[in-house]
Amino acid sequence: MSGTGASNYRAGFVSFVGRPNVGKSTLMNALVGTKVAITSEKPQTTRKAIRGIITAPNGQLIIVDTPGVHRPRTLLGERLNDLVQSTLSDMDIIGMCVPAGEKIGPGDRYINDQLDAFPRARKVAIVTKIDAVPKARVADQLFAVSQLREWDEIIPVSSTEGIQLDILTDQLIMLLPESPKLYPDERVTDESLEDRIAEYIREAALEGVRDELPHSLAVTIDDVSKRDDKEIVDVFANLFVERDSQKAIVIGKHGSRLRDVGERARAQIEPLVGSRVFLSLRVKVARDWQRDPKQLGRLGF
Repeated sequence: MSGTGASNYRAGFVSFVGRPNVGKSTLMNALVGTKVAITSEKPQTTRKAIRGIITAPNGQLIIVDTPGVHRPRTLLGERLNDLVQSTLSDMDIIGMCVPAGEKIGPGDRYINDQLDAFPRARKVAIVTKIDAVPKARVADQLFAVSQLREWDEIIPVSSTEGIQLDILTDQLIMLLPESPKLYPDERVTDESLEDRIAEYIREAALEGVRDELPHSLAVTIDDVSKRDDKEIVDVFANLFVERDSQKAIVIGKHGSRLRDVGERARAQIEPLVGSRVFLSLRVKVARDWQRDPKQLGRLGF
């Protein structure tokens, strides 16, 4: 292992790209070793560039999780694609994620073609979810991926089983430029506490909802504060949807669904803030916010 002197220490940025649901956020969380990005089976879960930081003896790797690249149908979709483009232009490495068990299709080829727009970045192919398929299928996928372009590295991994994650980290660090550390050792993300809480609430609200609803869900935080007299943190948050019918779905019969959302979110927030949490959730309607520039701005997009 190299020493930590600036002369041979490496630091820089990598972003994972791929179709929605290829395991980008799960991979980032597994590499960082803690939950930085929320995950969901719903496509387009990631809505902003979230940074996870890995500090190793020989280098510091800053992973930037971005929304999945897709053909946009709303102004929000266009802004997410623009975010991906602007993020990738700053990267030292772009890692394209392809699941081991799914044939390479038009979506993968489209994303692979987009990589040519970022000539400065090193290109790495990451074959994900290798625990879910036989070894022969993994080998076939590695060959198929190798036909897409000349990669700097091709690495098969499993985020859930922790297979080859250390090798992936080492290989990515080796491809980074020489640089001193960019963040303190103990830092694992540059997300604010409020942002992480909002994401945990959105993740809880995404569980078990119908297909049209996930895109319409947005969360804002009014206040996070500790009570003077007790070891309790008060969190006041808003869940925005686009229509009254969606509001009814989120709340559920006699408020049952919203209670479930609150319980699931609280279970994630309490370890984060290190104390018991009182969580107040209000569901509000912001009509067609995904298509409205003013409302998008108010909701942080």
